[in-house]
Amino acid sequence: MNRFSKTARLTAFFLLTGAAVSFAQQTATGYVFHDMNGNGKKDRKEPGIANVSVCNGVDVVATDAAGRYRLPVGDDNILFVIKPSGYKVPVNEMQQPQYYYIHKPAGSPALKYKGVAPTGKLPASVDFPLTPYEESSNFTALVFGDPQPYTLDEIGYFSAGIVSEVKGISNIAFGLSLGDLVGDNLDLHNPYIKAVKEAGLPWYNLMGNHDMNYDAVADSLSDESFEASFGPANYAYNYGNAHFIVLDDILYPDPRDGKGYWGGFRKSQLDFIENDLKLVPKDKLIVLAFHIPLLHHEENAFRNADRQRLFDILKDYPNTLSLSAHTHLQRQNFYGKEDGWRQEKPHHEYNAGTTSGDWYSGGITGKGVPDGTMRDGTPRGYAFLNIRNNQYTIDYKVAGAPKEYQIKLFHPKVVNQQRGTAAGIFANFFMGDKSSKVEYKVGNGNWKKMTYLEEADPAYQLELFKWDTAEELMPGRRPSNPENCTHLWRGAVPKGLPAGEHTIEVRATDMFGRTFTQTGKIRYELPK
Repeated sequence: MNRFSKTARLTAFFLLTGAAVSFAQQTATGYVFHDMNGNGKKDRKEPGIANVSVCNGVDVVATDAAGRYRLPVGDDNILFVIKPSGYKVPVNEMQQPQYYYIHKPAGSPALKYKGVAPTGKLPASVDFPLTPYEESSNFTALVFGDPQPYTLDEIGYFSAGIVSEVKGISNIAFGLSLGDLVGDNLDLHNPYIKAVKEAGLPWYNLMGNHDMNYDAVADSLSDESFEASFGPANYAYNYGNAHFIVLDDILYPDPRDGKGYWGGFRKSQLDFIENDLKLVPKDKLIVLAFHIPLLHHEENAFRNADRQRLFDILKDYPNTLSLSAHTHLQRQNFYGKEDGWRQEKPHHEYNAGTTSGDWYSGGITGKGVPDGTMRDGTPRGYAFLNIRNNQYTIDYKVAGAPKEYQIKLFHPKVVNQQRGTAAGIFANFFMGDKSSKVEYKVGNGNWKKMTYLEEADPAYQLELFKWDTAEELMPGRRPSNPENCTHLWRGAVPKGLPAGEHTIEVRATDMFGRTFTQTGKIRYELPK
């Protein structure tokens, strides 16, 4: 999401939007093979692996009985293997999966931030090594939303506040960052890579609107620097009984007016998804990951025709999930038939909270990292995607807090025992949505249902007022103005409880049937 407005340099846009590249059509061929000695090269006695998908960015083919594939390529393609379950691809010293070959004989066009150097002539055989790997269908992946550092200092905040917390974590299959890996300065991609390497996990990345080449004159060229650092912006891989599809869903420059960006897909990207899924069994869990949420109101944020074609492609897959970030809020989006979803069960999109929080704003914590609470009151943090066969649950972990911290309470600390108060007890259930069951009780009272609201989190507003009423400069940067929270509940403060301290208890049940609790203290006093 934008922190600063951008003006794209669009000279010659009309020359390149239609057909930017003159294709010198060739056929790429090679093998997907069992790399028995781990040297990354196909040796004479190393067997090919059959029925593995390979892609040129649009077309997807399965290898034959000998592990061989053939695909057309032009002057700008990235060939990649779609990792099958039960195998692993090599990773480089930075923990980046090595599953692709870039074919750009002339390299990327001249841009402010470097793209891919000329790759030269297409090799006679483009081969992809795989190693058999015991891969459980029950696994967990680590998910980061928007690291988005604009400076090396903010890279330091990301390292100290997030990466250090997960360094050496066990029983995690891989990591995935949901875009805005950096904030416009693409020279920070390498420091970001070095930072996230310390997690010690194979790490996948996708492109956000702040990872683009803003001086690109066509959407197909906006990912040139991303490709140089991370490989293809659209790709897929399997793990266990899940099939992951990672996508660039930013149209830049905006095709409506040539200014800024818009959420959506090029036709070739949707063709890739359709071609890919033709070779994926219908009972798999399909996990789509992209930066900008599919949610829109009258196409303000996303092109509806692209969302509709995506939904049409997914119509025969009963187990699906989308992951997005971008908003620097946290919310659960559900798409039903009224949105063009073509199944009875709505499609769930988890719009993840961010590791940068509210762009590294707020007071400085004990770790020297800005608090970063997001505008809906969600603390900055990261998520765990837990997959069991073809079903999933998601856990949100607040950075620097116990994993049990899932609800933030806001309530009076003391009330008049005789008069009561019109103030409320508020519960911000970070992973909640309007269908969540949230209840509370005070002292020995009965459990009561709390009322769902969509308004600003009062706890966040209070922190903001401290900035706005301070008589001296506070360390750090003022947080952004609040946005309505989509996981907020309110209960009335009971009247006439005995004088003294009472415990507030809140319990909330998420969409996966799990219940979380949080407590607070409220004191009733007689007026003096």
